[in-house]
Amino acid sequence: MVLWVIIIVVIVLAIVFFAYYNRFARLSQQIDNSLSQIGVQLKKRVDLVPNLISSVKGYMKHESAAIKTVTDARKALVSAEGIEKKMRAGNKLQSALKSIFALAENYPNLKANENFLQLQQELSSIEDKVAYARQYYNDGIMSYNIMTKTVPGMWFASIYGFKEREYLKISEAEKAVPKVEF
Repeated sequence: MVLWVIIIVVIVLAIVFFAYYNRFARLSQQIDNSLSQIGVQLKKRVDLVPNLISSVKGYMKHESAAIKTVTDARKALVSAEGIEKKMRAGNKLQSALKSIFALAENYPNLKANENFLQLQQELSSIEDKVAYARQYYNDGIMSYNIMTKTVPGMWFASIYGFKEREYLKISEAEKAVPKVEF
């Protein structure tokens, strides 16, 4: 009888250890996947920018500074290494694109151009997807970090070597509304 109790306790403990390990592994994979999705959306944004620039160039020849800013921001995003640098470069590109869209207000023909409108809608859609992907990533981080900070998860995190992860953060400078001057 005692042997059966010991066997049952060992089996239950093994199941608990496996369950917690699998839960941490699943959350880690979810976080990695959501980070990858952010990269996918940033890549889509980068791929659309040359089309946007080519449709804008014909109308805004003397607005070369705005076009150069967008082009430089795109190059920075393409060459950025690591999520922090990609996020910063992505935010600069987003700000530069907002400037282009604000300048488009002065060009009624451009504003009404079908290609420009389509590109603007696609970029807006991608911005929404980037925001969602960032939120999903941070939600995954929150679930994971809760596991590492609460009992008994913190014990298992310690045993398995799972450490708390950092949220995606946006600096105060990146939160500022872009200044557009005419």
